[in-house]
Amino acid sequence: MPKLWNETIEAHRRTVHDAILDTTVALVAERGLLAVTMSQIAEKTGIGRATLYKYFPDVESILMAWHSRQVAGHLEHLARVREHEGDAGRRLEAMLETYAQIHHQMARQGRHQGFGPDLIRFLHRSEDVVRTQHQLHDMLRGALADAAQAGQVRDDVAADELTAFCLHALQAAAVLPSKAAVQRLVALTLAGLRAR
Repeated sequence: MPKLWNETIEAHRRTVHDAILDTTVALVAERGLLAVTMSQIAEKTGIGRATLYKYFPDVESILMAWHSRQVAGHLEHLARVREHEGDAGRRLEAMLETYAQIHHQMARQGRHQGFGPDLIRFLHRSEDVVRTQHQLHDMLRGALADAAQAGQVRDDVAADELTAFCLHALQAAAVLPSKAAVQRLVALTLAGLRAR
């Protein structure tokens, strides 16, 4: 089979896959987690039920795949931020700002889309979430260690402890009313990290 044909088929599969994810999330936001069926998803996506079942066995697996896609995108975004900043202090600041803004934006989107606490709890129970949290922790711990070595962050507290402090402090961005409030939270967090 020619390479172009393989790429075309793969692109089509990705398009269908993404359409299923996006349609499912829209339906769940509109109708609620327990009210959405595979038949509704197939109809709304414009594919047959048999095709849908080739991709996913049930609604829950679709939602988990959607969440994994979202989280992977956030991690990639953080990695790009880390790579494009110059010195260790600026790199850390940019990562913290990005992480906080992601939390803020996700919470606003979730409220706008009608994601209730049940759906959020459901999405955060997977093993993928635990693996992602470890990746995020490692990425931020590395940035903190680099900044400490450069003398821009305190070194009297272990990098793991500083990482936990940052991650937990910045999760508060989810309940803040504005981007300006998120920036103040990041500034407060950075003040707690400064070298003495």
